[in-house]
Amino acid sequence: MNDRVIVVAGSLNMDVVSRVGRFPKPGETIRGTDALYSPGGKGANQAVAAARSGAATAMVGAVGTDGFGQQLISSLKSDGIMADGVGIKEGSSGIALITVDDTGENQIVLCEGANGKVGQEELQQLEQLLNRAGALLLQNEIPFEVNAAFMKLAVHAGVPVLYNPAPAAPVPNEVLPLLDTIVLNETETEAITGIAPRDAAALQEAAEHLLMKGVSAVLITLGASGSYYSDKSGTIVRLPARNVKPVDTTAAGDTFIGAYAAMRYGGASSADTPEEALHYATAASALAVTRSGAQSSIPAKAEVIAWMSGE
Repeated sequence: MNDRVIVVAGSLNMDVVSRVGRFPKPGETIRGTDALYSPGGKGANQAVAAARSGAATAMVGAVGTDGFGQQLISSLKSDGIMADGVGIKEGSSGIALITVDDTGENQIVLCEGANGKVGQEELQQLEQLLNRAGALLLQNEIPFEVNAAFMKLAVHAGVPVLYNPAPAAPVPNEVLPLLDTIVLNETETEAITGIAPRDAAALQEAAEHLLMKGVSAVLITLGASGSYYSDKSGTIVRLPARNVKPVDTTAAGDTFIGAYAAMRYGGASSADTPEEALHYATAASALAVTRSGAQSSIPAKAEVIAWMSGE
């Protein structure tokens, strides 16, 4: 399993991040206390998290011909991520305008740019990678019809698909049987199942709803309340979050998913059970929220292991 590659097909963005004491009201102008440019995008973030967790990782997606495009590709390569699957499209790269307040919460405006042009060329790039893939990670920041084509291609090749339907949007029932694992937060869970996961009974109901529709495993992230995992074999894992003071939650979910995939499917460890991988992913995402930025906040495996060992 050690030669398995985590393949991430999805978005690459340049994040323009501003820090504020509080979010502005509609029509209000306030002063920011800081501003920075940071490579991001849910796809690229998850790829960085997988790579820093020790998995060989490849990225499939697109950037624009603007000044950000080559920066985003270079950033991937600096983490050892294979970026031959990243195409260059005429026009702008994806841009995320992110505002972070003093509690670490964020508000995001997403401009898709080249991410909205991912298509047939990237499908061909993915096909070339699947014979080495341990898993395929997908999100909702590229066109859904392309995601569906990616899913079918991976399933045909016998590669597990991990799908993070974020930003939240309804998921057609016909694609659910294509998924090995669906990874959702509370908002996404309610948008897709109609069930708000407010307590243990609702978590179980939401997971069973998806399992009955053909998903093999359901992983619900609950922020400060931890995570919930359930699969078709009957395994259920409920883990609490780690107690940290948040600075910026921007890439917490992406860190969790990339770290989990690396542990379970990338040959990055001997995590033979979901629970072992979830313990690591929980620690990785907890460390991420104590730092600013998207990819700049994602910890390396050695940091996570040292932190876990120090308890």
